[in-house]
Amino acid sequence: MSLRINQAQAPLEFIRPSFNPYVLRITQLLLPAWIPSQTILSQIEAENVKTLVKLVNEFQQKKIRFLIAFRHPQVEDPFSLGYLFSHIVPKVARKEAIKLNYPVHAHFIYDRGIPLWAGSHVGWFLSQMGATPIQRGKADWTGLRSARDLFAEGQFPIAAAPEGGTNGLSEMISPLEPGIAQLGFWCAEDLQKAGRNELVFILPVGIKYSYVNPPWESIEKLLSKLEEASGLPINENSFDTALPQEMLYPRLISLTENLLSMMEDFYQRFYHHSLELDTPETDSSDGNEVIAARLKALLDSALKVSEDYFDLQPKGNFNDRCRRVEQAGWNYIFREDLKDNKSLSTIEKRLADRVAEEASLRMWHMRLVESFVAVTGKYVREKPTAERFAETTLILSDMVTRIKGGNPFKRPKLGKQKAKITIGEPLSISDRFEDYKKNRKAARIAVGDFTKDLQNVMEKLI
Repeated sequence: MSLRINQAQAPLEFIRPSFNPYVLRITQLLLPAWIPSQTILSQIEAENVKTLVKLVNEFQQKKIRFLIAFRHPQVEDPFSLGYLFSHIVPKVARKEAIKLNYPVHAHFIYDRGIPLWAGSHVGWFLSQMGATPIQRGKADWTGLRSARDLFAEGQFPIAAAPEGGTNGLSEMISPLEPGIAQLGFWCAEDLQKAGRNELVFILPVGIKYSYVNPPWESIEKLLSKLEEASGLPINENSFDTALPQEMLYPRLISLTENLLSMMEDFYQRFYHHSLELDTPETDSSDGNEVIAARLKALLDSALKVSEDYFDLQPKGNFNDRCRRVEQAGWNYIFREDLKDNKSLSTIEKRLADRVAEEASLRMWHMRLVESFVAVTGKYVREKPTAERFAETTLILSDMVTRIKGGNPFKRPKLGKQKAKITIGEPLSISDRFEDYKKNRKAARIAVGDFTKDLQNVMEKLI
């Protein structure tokens, strides 16, 4: 399904979590067979699971509340975590002779936009699994209240991705959003008000993907398709699998530079943007620093196209700006004044549709930026593995697919992967709560400091 929208609609309704143990049980039973047959994953393993087992045991004894803050490199992450809870954790618990009450599960926080592109049935399924939605880019008080209630009162621990979305890179973490820390302090506050003595923790969890067999030939074929689409000469040389990096790296750089040039011309000619480069002095022979500077200027220009239309100021990092554009677009498409559609005339409805269509078109520029927020220009050069080649090529493929009007969520499958989940050590919210509750300034500092510490820990888990 495409994200292109050409009709105005009533406001997005909150999808209330409605946990159904039978849906969970069926899902957990089918998961081991479903994952290898329907996804690119063939193996899921985990490290330091004993830490998670102990936390779940203490949670069930009502000694603690905790949130699982997991890395979110790709869309397969929920399947990896689902398998962790339903199969790996019980196995380790039995080995360690730690008695758990079943099922082992978590209340996931998910983006309210997911059912828009994945289908309304996904929203129903997530609700039945006890997950709760949040609208990114605005103060979604209904979503926040639901997440806050589940953190303090939910049957299971709560889980969320502090990066706010996927970035497509297993070995590069995006800047974390402060919402995870804030939820932790709110939980501590709610427990104190209720006279409860549970401790509150945030558990960092890393997820990293690697290919079972390096898919060099699949990468080369995808690269050839992208070269053809961008007008580059067809590569006549036979592909030597003995020297894949040496053969593919120059082509990857050439493709990147060609796409950059076309997009720079696009925004300069048709949106009248002057791309000012902050080009560093460099002795690099492959020009990665120049590419990084050009990419940064291009992303800034693309975002300004969206921001200018929605009358937004370019504040914060690219992630922050993308979220504000997304919410502004949703406000134009899912409108409060369309709750009572019957009161509108035909002309008013058609005008509302035009606004929705234009908003969707302007959000297209933001979606391009969204795919590149974690790209540095050095990712492949620093470590030219098959995984990094594949991830970078797939990000370029996402861009080309969006330009062609296709569905970027239907990514090419380059080969089977295995997931490695690393459980970190829990970070205490309770230990910092006294500082947090002093005053508003202290609260902001506490949230910021905790977010920085969580960022550092999650980067080490990579």
